[in-house]
Amino acid sequence: MADVTKETTAPFWEQKTLDEMTRPEWESLCDGCGRCCLVKIEDEDSGDIHLTRLSCRLLDVGSCRCSDYPNRHREVPDCIAIDPDRVRNLSWLPPTCGYRLIEERQGLRWWHPLVSGNPETVHQAGISVRTWALNEARVKVENIHRYIINDFKDGE
Repeated sequence: MADVTKETTAPFWEQKTLDEMTRPEWESLCDGCGRCCLVKIEDEDSGDIHLTRLSCRLLDVGSCRCSDYPNRHREVPDCIAIDPDRVRNLSWLPPTCGYRLIEERQGLRWWHPLVSGNPETVHQAGISVRTWALNEARVKVENIHRYIINDFKDGE
C-alpha cells in the first residue's frame, strides 16, 4: 500500500517576509493591540522616546482600532504609517508587535488573531490598551508627562 502523507501549507506569515506580503496580508498582521497608537514624547536632550497611556484621538480605545483609518494621515498629520522599513527602525514598536515578530523571524503569539482565529484574544491576554489607555482628546496637553508609562506586558 502506498504511503499517503498529508500535505500541510504553512501560513503566509511563516512563508513570506514583510516585503513580500500583499496589502491584505500586511494589514492582517496588525493584532489590534493599539500600542502603536499611543502618544509618544521625545526627550529634547537625550532623544529618548517615552510612551504614554494616552492614545491618538482617532483610536477607539474599546475596539483598539482607528476610527478613521483611511483618512488618518489627513486627520492626524503626524500619524506614522508602519511599513517594513519603519518596522526595522522604530524602537518603540512593542516586542509583541506582529510586524516586529515576523521581521525578527519569530512566530506570532498564541493570542494573535491570525493564530487564535479570534480578534478578542489580544484583549483577553491583556496585550491591548483597551483597559488602560485614555484618549488624548480628554486630557490637557500641559499634563501629558503624568501619563508616561514604563513598559509593556510582553504577552508570553
